[in-house]
Amino acid sequence: MRIIFATGNKGKMNEIREIMSGFDIPILSMREAGVETEVEETGTTFLENSFLKARAIAAVCKSKGYEDIVLADDSGLEIDHLNKEPGIYSARYLGEDTPYSIKNANLLDRMQGVPDNERSARFVCAVAGVLPDGREVSSVATIEGRVAYEEKGENGFGYDPIFFLPEYGCTSAEISPEEKNKISHRGKALARMKEILSRELR
Repeated sequence: MRIIFATGNKGKMNEIREIMSGFDIPILSMREAGVETEVEETGTTFLENSFLKARAIAAVCKSKGYEDIVLADDSGLEIDHLNKEPGIYSARYLGEDTPYSIKNANLLDRMQGVPDNERSARFVCAVAGVLPDGREVSSVATIEGRVAYEEKGENGFGYDPIFFLPEYGCTSAEISPEEKNKISHRGKALARMKEILSRELR
């Protein structure tokens, strides 16, 4: 048995392995597991999209004779002032291959002149799981913050450099990876999924 995570993002896989450590089961990205499939994210919520990915990857693994646990997440940034954009389109905002430096600069431009009390935002992460026997599990978590006024920090990826955490006085790209894994949307959603799997695999 393996845990296959539906991503090829190295930064995300580093976080996943750190948070999900403790299982006596290898945790592989879909690429490392040799699973190549494109899944169209047609859901209207983060959870719907994560289940679309998990089910599709699980079907591929099953067709190859594997008894894998398949996990998939969908996450993104919701900015209240921009009607919760980029939301479920966070990864595809301005194009999937567009560097995040350009995406971040665009969002900062759109938020120019907006005061602190109207810069509320959150990261959302939904993790869906399909177990070898077909059962499905899920967890959803968020972290609240504000849109920063400029990009800061080197520790994160994606929108981390423009996501300001008032209680820390810095962006989520400026805190340590260890601290981020404890408080982040993905960290919390994965920690809950770890608890769920621990129960289900007894």
